[in-house]
Amino acid sequence: MTHPLLSLRAVSKTFHTGGREVKAVDSVSFDVAEGECLAVVGESGSGKSTIANMILGIYPQTLGEIAFKGAALPARRDLAHRRAIQLVQQNPLSSLNPRRTIGASLRLALDVHGIGEKAGRAERTGQLLEEVGLPADFRTRSPAALSGGQRQRVAIARALACQSELVVLDEPTSALDVLVQARVLKLLAELRKSRGLTYLFITHDLSVVRNIADRVAVFEKGRLVEIGPTASVFEAPTHAYTRRLISAVPVVTAAEAALRKRLTEDADAHA
Repeated sequence: MTHPLLSLRAVSKTFHTGGREVKAVDSVSFDVAEGECLAVVGESGSGKSTIANMILGIYPQTLGEIAFKGAALPARRDLAHRRAIQLVQQNPLSSLNPRRTIGASLRLALDVHGIGEKAGRAERTGQLLEEVGLPADFRTRSPAALSGGQRQRVAIARALACQSELVVLDEPTSALDVLVQARVLKLLAELRKSRGLTYLFITHDLSVVRNIADRVAVFEKGRLVEIGPTASVFEAPTHAYTRRLISAVPVVTAAEAALRKRLTEDADAHA
């Protein structure tokens, strides 16, 4: 039997704050197949980032099981799990140490996980930069000397350095302008194909997932309300919340304009 690369079964997360319980994630189950890009979408407070943090081991789940390659992930992730599941954050400037050069940040990932021979790791950092469309000599620069799009490419290169299998992308383009956003999405699609990567793409913006995600999982107030192939979710959403989200997506074509009008009318009818 072939197991999904990632599997969540009845996963919940409850936080205790101000003397009360807050259920951030409520009995969520889904699978991510090897090589797939699953987009997890929803508004602020929907639980999507909590899902990402539990998968990464930053938060332990309150209930349920998270499995990777058919085996339950321990509460404390070991080095092998941290290498296999990597994160690309929303703000690359805060995720890169300002006191380290770009090369040093990439080299650290290689050193921690013992990847490659020590003598060849400096050269490998240059290769990683070139793989994400940056010159190898950016190794000597500081994060502050790079643009937002360039820093995000470095963050992606750092995830690649670990030879990861699953990359959790937490709002990876929301801090970028539209043109740079499109270039980063194109890079992610190319890397997924060339490296056989699996993505969990966390975003509040459905417009960025239309051309990159195979499936979309829609979250509302900690619950998974809809999941399915991207085209199906966009063209025939079944949940009223999904219809409201899609009706707010910027219109690109006449067909999308007609779809948006229909979904808005459907959402009003179900309100």
